[in-house]
Amino acid sequence: MEEPPRWLNGPARYPGARESHVWDRAFGPWDFYFGLVWAVTAVFVLGVGFPPLAYRLAAVTLLALLVPWYVWAGRPLLLLELGPRYGQSVRYLAGNLALFVPAAALAGEARVITFALAPPCFMLLPLRRAVAAVGLVALLPVAGWALLWRPPGNDVFAGVLDSVVTFAFSAFFGAWIIRIIEQSHNRASLIAELDASREEVARLSAERGAHTERERMSREIHDTLAQGFTSLLMLVQAVQSELDTDPAQARRHLDLMAVTARQNLAEARALVNGGAPADFDGGSLPDAVRRLAARHDPPAAVSVTGDVRPLAPALEVVALRTCQESLSNAARHAGPGAPTTLDLAYTPSALTVSVRDTGRGFDPGSVPLGYGLRGLRARAREVGGSAAVDSAPAAGTTVTVTLPLN
Repeated sequence: MEEPPRWLNGPARYPGARESHVWDRAFGPWDFYFGLVWAVTAVFVLGVGFPPLAYRLAAVTLLALLVPWYVWAGRPLLLLELGPRYGQSVRYLAGNLALFVPAAALAGEARVITFALAPPCFMLLPLRRAVAAVGLVALLPVAGWALLWRPPGNDVFAGVLDSVVTFAFSAFFGAWIIRIIEQSHNRASLIAELDASREEVARLSAERGAHTERERMSREIHDTLAQGFTSLLMLVQAVQSELDTDPAQARRHLDLMAVTARQNLAEARALVNGGAPADFDGGSLPDAVRRLAARHDPPAAVSVTGDVRPLAPALEVVALRTCQESLSNAARHAGPGAPTTLDLAYTPSALTVSVRDTGRGFDPGSVPLGYGLRGLRARAREVGGSAAVDSAPAAGTTVTVTLPLN
């Protein structure tokens, strides 16, 4: 069985549509239209001279029964938000036909009410069945009228022609209007889907942004505060072992602990304020790298080649974080006292940062990279650069990051 017209399901079927349609807002205009057409039809029937008054009164009485039938059975169907039941619709329209055909057979002018009986066919039935129902509404009354009164042939022809024109008009405009309404509701459905898709995209974008920000903050904390606390812990261990055997070295390490703690505090403030790393402190990248190298134990050597010039802040932050992560790894894994060098090579097209230690080294193929080195590679990719880690057991480790300047 065909489904009833979707446009009767009201705006609730299309949640997200920006506003309801005009025909969804109030049913009063249709009630007024039905009553107006009924009143005009009654005036026409009572105002003509044929058939005799008794027949005309009988016709008006039958037409009058259409009003309570509409109020009791028809209007509730037309107001259903979830679409009328097909069986109820057929019974209502059959009742209309049962009252209308005899009235129109008694008085031909009763056919005027067709203009009020045809639209509900399109409102309550699928399109093809609605057209068939309108055909019955338009043609059966003429047949009944002709059989009852046996009018002249030209009058029958005129009545049939009038019914055919009424049927064609109702079928064409009914189908056309229904298609327009269905298109409008389809557009409303698409708008609702588009709004839902936009909300989903916005939600996913917000989640992606939050995830990206969490990753960024995680890397920042790892490369600054976590490494600083690691350095403090290593210095505490060194001081504990040197207090009795080498007080001077212990004092030097205590001074270095104070410098590292102050630097960690400055980095924490920079993270909270969203500013540049504390090591920059208004200076250049080589100056920041030198300050970082001086806090390493033992201090790392810094080499700068090429034409030093200010770079985009994002590139300088990646370069500095590369040095921080590499020095931290060297302090933890290269072995005590392993010399470390930092090289900054400026070229017209790229900045290359190399950090090399001469410590224990490792086999990159057999040891998975830790969080810090993975973050280092992610930072380089974010600015279009690349990172490489070269190492071998007992041969030291070299971390090289290349950042494009164009």
